[in-house]
Amino acid sequence: VGAKCEVGGAKSHLVALRTSHSPLRTYRMDFPSKLIGAAVEELAKLPGVGRKTALRLALHLLRGEEAGTLALADALTRMRTGVTYCQQCHNIADQPVCDICANPLRDRALVCCVSDIRDVIAIENTGQYRGLYHVLGGVISPLEGIGPSDLNIPSLLERVSGPDAEVREVILALSPTMEGDTTSFYLTRKLRDAGVKVSSIARGVPVGGELEYTDEITLGRSIVERTASQ
Repeated sequence: VGAKCEVGGAKSHLVALRTSHSPLRTYRMDFPSKLIGAAVEELAKLPGVGRKTALRLALHLLRGEEAGTLALADALTRMRTGVTYCQQCHNIADQPVCDICANPLRDRALVCCVSDIRDVIAIENTGQYRGLYHVLGGVISPLEGIGPSDLNIPSLLERVSGPDAEVREVILALSPTMEGDTTSFYLTRKLRDAGVKVSSIARGVPVGGELEYTDEITLGRSIVERTASQ
């Protein structure tokens, strides 16, 4: 079965084949310009973006103002080359120390431990938390070959037990999945040996869900109503 579509006045052919014994198989798309084809190939590498969506995005950028496309390209280049990770909490930052860690108004005795940078953004959007953060960079997952040594756990233990340590409580704000609970259990043992209070966010977060997808009201309430880890 052959399907033809008009793209900017030029014909682009999308060839697909379906048989009674095989699923739909989609072959390559032909473009009137190698430059557009290259742009589509790169855009299609983004998560959740297929070839059709990539083509729409490329044509949108092509038809729009040149200044807008160049501004996007410049912003992406500066982001990729300029963004770094905070030396203290491993959050994304423009400087060696992120704005949160450098803020003197934040409660330095309180550290919220999360698995991913997106969780920091989600909790910050609640407006309910004024402490610091620590980004682990993942969770313990034996099936995926991720152990404690693959995460930012040593730097967390150093923050709570070093000679200049100010941390009195660590909040474990990890997604309530099997991997998240395994990580919480491991960290609880390590942190209690360091002599700090360990608590977990309240289970207003649905079991098996991801923290970044939780609504701000529920997430904020979970931070405020945290419970001591057992």
